[in-house]
Amino acid sequence: MKTMQKLAVTVLGVVMLSAAFAGVALAQHGPNTVGLTAFSAPPDYMSLAGYFRFKSHGMTNHWLTYKESTKIVAAQ
Repeated sequence: MKTMQKLAVTVLGVVMLSAAFAGVALAQHGPNTVGLTAFSAPPDYMSLAGYFRFKSHGMTNHWLTYKESTKIVAAQ
């Protein structure tokens, strides 16, 4: 039983670490929001985080949370 618990903790740790770095990876390869003005025509009248989220979904077929996309846009 102890072996299964150690394995579960290890797997959980790996999953959490990969989730933490997923935002960084998307920031490097996702849509560029630098130079765009929120709620203007170029980002289709969306917030920059919403625009990034929408565009990255089109690229990856995976929805980011608004909180994740806000962090990525701020890092750009």
